[in-house]
Amino acid sequence: MCGNPALARVLDTGIVAILRAPDGGRLADVAEALRSGGVEVIEVTFTVPRAHRVLEQVADRLGDRILLGAGSVLDAETARIAMLSGAEFLVSPTVSLDVIQMGRRYAKPVMAGAMTPTEVLAAWEAGSAVVKVFPSEVTGPAHIKAIHGPLPQIPLMPTGGVNLDTAAAFLRAGACALGVGGALASAKAIAEGDLAQIESTARRFVEVVAQARRDMLAKG
Repeated sequence: MCGNPALARVLDTGIVAILRAPDGGRLADVAEALRSGGVEVIEVTFTVPRAHRVLEQVADRLGDRILLGAGSVLDAETARIAMLSGAEFLVSPTVSLDVIQMGRRYAKPVMAGAMTPTEVLAAWEAGSAVVKVFPSEVTGPAHIKAIHGPLPQIPLMPTGGVNLDTAAAFLRAGACALGVGGALASAKAIAEGDLAQIESTARRFVEVVAQARRDMLAKG
């Protein structure tokens, strides 16, 4: 599973920062602030206007200092544009077989979105490298634990409802990584250009994930 360097980096970092805004003008700065705070896997969603240009800007500025991905990828055409713009992984809110196939064709990990056990297994069998359990704010850590029990071989990444208070619980429930959006880079902080707050929050998330993983190792 970890033969792909991009996937290995996602699993090692344990946090995928999700950048979503009505205007992409400040997102390259936000990405840099996240990297300064220790979060090095960053997803720019295709709900952002001219998302492909934002991907290019972030890729040009940060290069391999981060692992850059594209989110809200709904079809193969968008997947191809994202990869040509610098995306090294693709995230979809649904089990899109076309997106999974496009990612596999170019050795880019895909994180397909699923909620039920049937959808999770379907995404995994289709080739999703990690299954994005979405929307996790509806179900919480207990849902991750329930799916992880019979399907322990499938890497699960909850997205939605992940914040500083719930991050450790999601990891203890069996999450391999966490998809974090507004709790990491809030709409207010992005709009106001409050990069110091974004960097500080990133550092706190990194600390929470590291401590949760240490605690889990100590307990065996």
